[in-house]
Amino acid sequence: MSDASDEMQYHVELEPGDVADSVLLPGDPERLDKITPLWDDHEEVAYHREYRTATGTYDGADISVTSTGIGSPSAAIAVEELARVGADTFIRVGSCGAIQPEMDVGDLVITRGAVRQEGTSKEYVREDYPAVADEEVVSALVAAAERLGHDYHVGLTMSADSFYAGQGREGFEGFEAAGSETLVEDLKNANVMNIEMETAAICTLANIYGLRAGAVCSVFANRTTGEFMTEGESVAAETASLAVKLLAKMDEVKAEAGADRWHAGLSLE
Repeated sequence: MSDASDEMQYHVELEPGDVADSVLLPGDPERLDKITPLWDDHEEVAYHREYRTATGTYDGADISVTSTGIGSPSAAIAVEELARVGADTFIRVGSCGAIQPEMDVGDLVITRGAVRQEGTSKEYVREDYPAVADEEVVSALVAAAERLGHDYHVGLTMSADSFYAGQGREGFEGFEAAGSETLVEDLKNANVMNIEMETAAICTLANIYGLRAGAVCSVFANRTTGEFMTEGESVAAETASLAVKLLAKMDEVKAEAGADRWHAGLSLE
C-alpha cells in the first residue's frame, strides 16, 4: 500500500480509511449508480465537485469507486489524492470509441498500453516514457471478462485531451485541426484499438508512483463503421469489480508463495 496522508484531501474530500486499496475510476459521477448496485453493499463517503466516492464490498472483497469527471487533468488529481489516502490499485471504467472494424458496440477494450496524446502526463515525465497498464491488472480484467462471458479486446488505447479536435472530429462551424483528417486512420493502421480521454495519464502516474493501474472501457461507437449506441456501462463495471476480487485473491496467493509478482506458475484455484 502507498504511504497515506493524515490530511483530508482538498478535491476528493477523503481521508485515510475512506477508501479500499482498489478504486474504480469512472468519469461521470452518475455512473456510481450503475456500479454500486453490482456490489454486496456500499456507502457513499464523499461528493465534491466531480469527485463522487463510494466504498463497499464485492463478493467479499473491499472495493471503492471515485468519479473523475472528463479528461486527464481531473483524473490525475483523483489518482494523486486517492494515493495519498492509501489506495494503490486503480482501474478506469469508462466508455470509448473503437477504431478497428471488427470491434462491435458493447464490446470491452482492456488496455495494455496507451498513446499519450493528452497533455497532463507530459507535465510529470518526458514524452517517450511509456503509459503501460500493470500486467496483474490486465490479467485480472481478462480473467474477469472470460468468467463473465463478455466479448473483449486487449490492446493499445489513445488518450486525447479534446473530444472534438483531438479525436479527429469537426469543431464549431466545421473547424478541423491540423492532421485531424488522417488521425483515426493513422491510429487504426498502427493497431490502436480505441480512443478515450483518461487512461494514459492514469497509467503514467501509477507507473511513476509504483502503483497498479489499468482500464476497461465499453465501446459506445465504432469510428470506422459509424455504429453508435450507449450500452455496456454495466458490463465494464461488472468486469472491473470482479477484477478487484481476483486481484485480492492474486495478492493472497503471491503472499503465500513468497512471490513478488503474479506469474503463470501461480494458480487461483
